[in-house]
Amino acid sequence: MSVAKSVNGYLINKAKDGQWWIGNAGGENIVGPFPTEAMAIEVASVLELEHPEPKRRGKDKS
Repeated sequence: MSVAKSVNGYLINKAKDGQWWIGNAGGENIVGPFPTEAMAIEVASVLELEHPEPKRRGKDKS
């Protein structure tokens, strides 16, 4: 199996059936399948990562 490519924080993986998937850092496939790697890369390049809101420090709280 080939090494997954990282695009915009997502991993592009090829499944055993030849389809391409976009996965997260935890290894979970989140979008797909795509017939070509190029299509998966194109979609991954416009996806936005969902990050939790930064926590405020103690003295910054109001």
